[in-house]
Amino acid sequence: MRETYPSRVYHRSNRVHELTPEERTVHDGLDPARMPHHIAIIMDGNGRWAGKRSLKRFLGHQQGAECVQYVVETASRIDLPWLTLYAFSLENNLRRPRNEVNFLMKLLRTYLVSNVKRMNDNNIRVAYIGRTHELPAEVQDTMQWAAEQTARNTGTTLTLALNYGARSEIVDAARTLVHNLMAEAHQRGISVEDMLAAEGADDAIKNRIDEPQLSAHLYTAQMPDPDLVIRTSGEQRISNFLLWQIAYAEIFVTDRLWPDFRGIHLLEAIADYQQRERRFGGLGESSDEALSETLPSASETPAELLPR
Repeated sequence: MRETYPSRVYHRSNRVHELTPEERTVHDGLDPARMPHHIAIIMDGNGRWAGKRSLKRFLGHQQGAECVQYVVETASRIDLPWLTLYAFSLENNLRRPRNEVNFLMKLLRTYLVSNVKRMNDNNIRVAYIGRTHELPAEVQDTMQWAAEQTARNTGTTLTLALNYGARSEIVDAARTLVHNLMAEAHQRGISVEDMLAAEGADDAIKNRIDEPQLSAHLYTAQMPDPDLVIRTSGEQRISNFLLWQIAYAEIFVTDRLWPDFRGIHLLEAIADYQQRERRFGGLGESSDEALSETLPSASETPAELLPR
């Protein structure tokens, strides 16, 4: 599922004064010119949080859902345009016990119904990515309702990744490109083979399937790529989340379990992010090294390595 509503003009909230004193202390040390535009979070650790307290897993999920809005509201107050949360993966849907999946779906509906007013009060718009058409009808109805209720908001866009898997997203985008190819041939009244042959098969395929076009058919087509990915619970993996989009994102891993994660921890992750030098495959500004100075001269090269 792609963004239901078209992109809107983002409006700054200028609500930094609403941060807690602790949050304000961290925020005041940030460089306004180096703030991320899009943060994606892998929310992990609900079950372990409950297990450490000898509680049922569902109580961990419940606590995790409650802390979502705290983090979202801090994001809104610091004028973060995009926040994406990995709420429910495709693998969760396929591999978790059915009673747990049913509880998570009920929890999602409860979260949306309970927090739409707070989202509107904070000028937050909610959107979704994933194979959401596979979710129960009543869940889809609630999701649609929440999206419609918050559609006019112009602050932070909160995107919930639901029944989401990055590999499936890429597959879905590729399938769409193939369907578009077939539709084009049908519209022109010729076979796909003849259409491609008339243009030169290799060139025709390259013109229709490349990185920009594949990216344009991902669920996130209307969103910028994440600048920062946060993973809670200390796990050192991406878990099939936004694999295409996070190619050059900075990654911040914290041992803190998601139910214990708050707005101040979001700000601390941003502070760490601002210490990084993002190079996107190039050299950093601090590098003035000349390659000619680093390569050995002929006299320094071992004889067995010299051309013969």
